[in-house]
Amino acid sequence: MNIEAMDRATIEAVFDSINVDISFVDANDRVAYFNRPKQGRVFPRTKMDIGRRVQNCHPPQSLDKVNAILTGFREGSRNDAAFWIDLKGRFIKIDYFPVRDAEGNYLGTVEVTKDATELRALEGQRRILDE
Repeated sequence: MNIEAMDRATIEAVFDSINVDISFVDANDRVAYFNRPKQGRVFPRTKMDIGRRVQNCHPPQSLDKVNAILTGFREGSRNDAAFWIDLKGRFIKIDYFPVRDAEGNYLGTVEVTKDATELRALEGQRRILDE
């Protein structure tokens, strides 16, 4: 099945089934989409966030970093940005990626946030499903 054959409900179900928070900010810095993972989001979002400027979704002390990332994505001088924080005893990994069309035009930014606490504690390897 190709993406053109998938309806919106299926695409949303795919994103909601992934154990990460996904948000998309359009080229005008407005929140355009966020998924609803079944286990809940690390940073909750509501319908009121759609259309909101992304700068208003971050603490004031991080606005310079947010704007620097978006500017770098727009200009093409940056291809990703990664952060990790301790939040209420959990290790949270946050990645940002520019979204571009086939011609390289900036369409917006995708933010992927994951509670990586358990991942950080892994040791050795697990090569087969062993429950």
